[in-house]
Amino acid sequence: MRISVVIPAFNEERLIGETLQHVNAAMTAFTGRGWETELIVCDNNSSDRTGEIARAAGATVVFEPVNQIARARNRGAEAASGGWLIFVDADSHPNTGLFNEVAGQIESGRCLAGGCTVRLDSDDRIAGLITALWNFISRACRWVAGSFIFCDTAAFRQIGGFSDKLFAAEELDLSRRLKKLARRQGRKMVILHRHPLVTSARKLHLYKARVYLKLMLQLLLTRGKALTSREACHPWYDGRR
Repeated sequence: MRISVVIPAFNEERLIGETLQHVNAAMTAFTGRGWETELIVCDNNSSDRTGEIARAAGATVVFEPVNQIARARNRGAEAASGGWLIFVDADSHPNTGLFNEVAGQIESGRCLAGGCTVRLDSDDRIAGLITALWNFISRACRWVAGSFIFCDTAAFRQIGGFSDKLFAAEELDLSRRLKKLARRQGRKMVILHRHPLVTSARKLHLYKARVYLKLMLQLLLTRGKALTSREACHPWYDGRR
């Protein structure tokens, strides 16, 4: 068994070093089973030291010139040689317990893909309520959070990976297509919850509520077509960190 961990990164020199430390430590859940691992960082046209820091941490660095999260994840997956892919965001910290749960799902032979619940690195009450709501929806609908996704590589490639038409919510589109494939194959998608992923709350601090309300309004008025616009999804692409 070989596991490929893929991290998309755009101007993440402040956070990616710590993320890679957590990922490398968590991967003992796989190496302890005698499995092989590889760590791939996709430098999504960064203008800082993201690639340099990733290489110093032992990651294989690939480059994606088009600044788009879906393309960055797909580019990393193209370079992967593992039978399973794990996508982790550059501002998120998986732990050994979470990777052990993933390994258990892989060993079961019944799982096609999955994600996990999340916990923000913030004590903000509103952030906590938003996270709790998302975790409930994620488990009920089996929607994966983009910050952590694991998937059978063959299945990921069969459905064509992430949609490069979307600049946000590409993980929800992926969830929909993976669930259909899982039903056809008699397998399942799971949302793990015993070891939540710790992820950054920085977007809640960098942008005021009206920014997200405006995006939600655009989504309603355009019936979701705003997700195909980089400008509409600017909190993910304007470079603020």
